[in-house]
Amino acid sequence: MIDKSLLLKIYEAASMQRWNDQIRTIELTELDKQAHKMIVSYILGRCEEDIHAEENGIDWISVIENGFSGFLKRIILTDLKPPLIYRIKEDRDRYSELNSWVFGKVRPLIGSMGNDFTGRFREHILKESETLEAKIVNAAHFYVTKWEFDIISSANPRVYLVEEIRESIELEQKKYLDLDCMKHFLADKKLLDFADIAGQLRFQQRWSHLYRIPRTSVLGHMLIVAMFSYLFSYEAGPERKICINNYLTGLFHDLPEVLTRDIINPVKKSVEGLDDLIKEYESQEMEKKIYKLIPPGWHGQVRMYTEDEFSDIPGVRDGRLVKAADDLAAFIEADLALKNGITNENLVFAKDNLREKYRDMKISGIDFGEIYGSFG
Repeated sequence: MIDKSLLLKIYEAASMQRWNDQIRTIELTELDKQAHKMIVSYILGRCEEDIHAEENGIDWISVIENGFSGFLKRIILTDLKPPLIYRIKEDRDRYSELNSWVFGKVRPLIGSMGNDFTGRFREHILKESETLEAKIVNAAHFYVTKWEFDIISSANPRVYLVEEIRESIELEQKKYLDLDCMKHFLADKKLLDFADIAGQLRFQQRWSHLYRIPRTSVLGHMLIVAMFSYLFSYEAGPERKICINNYLTGLFHDLPEVLTRDIINPVKKSVEGLDDLIKEYESQEMEKKIYKLIPPGWHGQVRMYTEDEFSDIPGVRDGRLVKAADDLAAFIEADLALKNGITNENLVFAKDNLREKYRDMKISGIDFGEIYGSFG
């Protein structure tokens, strides 16, 4: 069984504040940054495949695991500012020691996933090899960092060191400007708008009618579901295509909510047919405002990830497993809020209802009753 501590560790990123030494007009968390980064990684990966269609394509498992291992590394290094990490990186021996220490913290979390999984994460954290997939994830990382900085700098026009930060980010970005996919992305206003629209989901709070600690955005939730889906898919042992599509479905499954806002299940179920009406409206709005921003060749894939997203597609996606990941993410959100001292009958109801739903349920060999039981 996947270690409960790994599932909970993922949520720590929701409480990690970014740019907390600067004036901020909005809350910026590490979870949201990592989610935005993986959306941009998808865009860059698809651009790369379109540009070099005659070649073998992108290793999407490598993209996913580079992003995942980087996510865990950032949580472990929460107290170190990026400029200090860059300074340490200049000393190869010191940086190697730092990475070894990070992996020592990560290994107990992922050990239950098996030696192959652990070994690949070890390579990602210790060696940081500059494969095409790693470059794509790094390019996405610095693009989103610059996206955040543009928001921050407008509120800090006279703060000392702002220009130094700008120069540092631009210097790091330059390392990836020679990527064909990055050149294409930066020159395509529609794709930039698509990335911006996804980024807006940072500002839509989950369970917005309730006070919770930690708060999670719709975008952050999407990444959590993606990572949970990947972990369960890997443990279940399906083929690579299913692991990839389960992850990407999790990553995009709530994208239509940028057009409708997060509508909680009790509201959806309150009137017969309302849920279907919402789905129909989302589909129409996606046609009007989203699909026009991405190449036609991407439409089928994005439809699969955002419309009827929890359906099973034999040999392609395990929709029930993604739905179970989505429900578990909601359960843990409620559980953490209650354990952090928030008293609310809606949270108690959601937690109890989901626990009962999965009490004796196994999906693709994963015993969800046991997972829920581990939370007490």
